[in-house]
Amino acid sequence: MDPMPTNPPFALLLDVDGPIASPVTRDVSPEIIAMFLELSASGIPIVFNTGRSDDFIKHEVMEPMIAAGMPPTLSIHAICEKGATWFTFDSKRAGEVHVDHKLAVPGNFSDGIRQLVTSSFSDCMFFDETKLAMVSVEQNLDTSDTDYRRAQTEFDAAALEEMARLGLGVRRHDIARPDTNGDTNFRIDPTIISTDIESMALGKDLGAKRALGMLAADGIVPDSWFTVGDSRTDYAMADWLAVNGHEVSHVDVRPGDGIPSGKTYPVLTATDLGLAEEVIHDHAGLAFLRHWRGLLGASLS
Repeated sequence: MDPMPTNPPFALLLDVDGPIASPVTRDVSPEIIAMFLELSASGIPIVFNTGRSDDFIKHEVMEPMIAAGMPPTLSIHAICEKGATWFTFDSKRAGEVHVDHKLAVPGNFSDGIRQLVTSSFSDCMFFDETKLAMVSVEQNLDTSDTDYRRAQTEFDAAALEEMARLGLGVRRHDIARPDTNGDTNFRIDPTIISTDIESMALGKDLGAKRALGMLAADGIVPDSWFTVGDSRTDYAMADWLAVNGHEVSHVDVRPGDGIPSGKTYPVLTATDLGLAEEVIHDHAGLAFLRHWRGLLGASLS
């Protein structure tokens, strides 16, 4: 029997690093976990749309939610590695992790980057062994932001050369190294704590598409969406939803990089909640979760 359709007033599509997980400690606060449980128990779908691996979501989100008393009737969807992998978890376990192998970086390139990090950059970053499709390196917790930025620039340049040497067309922002066919099928995407090397087909827009399909399979069609992120690439979630006819608002928890112009949907920041501009990252994320829980409570009273 097909699941009974439901129409919650809104759904949440959440980036993880920044809005949910602290970029300093890389973990998720108990207050945010509690908000997830309250909102979910009230019928609000929560879907994670992240560049992180399934392993990270399992340890930093799923296990704390289960430990905090996740109801047995609740299930949560997670789209990881910018749409390359996805899975669902409930109060007992994680379901099968699906991997789109067509969007994976070739294994021989992964080996080269692992060796590059070990030999030249291990004092500032580490190779993320949990990724199944992307290749990622991440800032060591004990490395200063200044030292990491310097090392990241050098690493990104070396990774670009390694991909070109292997004949893989690659782009990093405005620098392109096409393959012999003139194609650039991969990109180097630096963030504030990591660098991801990935298929050009990956992105938060692909994650949004997968999220919609996963909820539809549950019979859930939200009346509207809130997307939440901390980088300009996270706007792709809201862009895709808006273009495909869904009502959406985007929350930017790190607007200091500049809010893109010309968006057809509302863009919200911590200042819209009456908070100071300095309230960013997971502090802003928690504030919005509390705000939405308050709105939902008012509508139910």
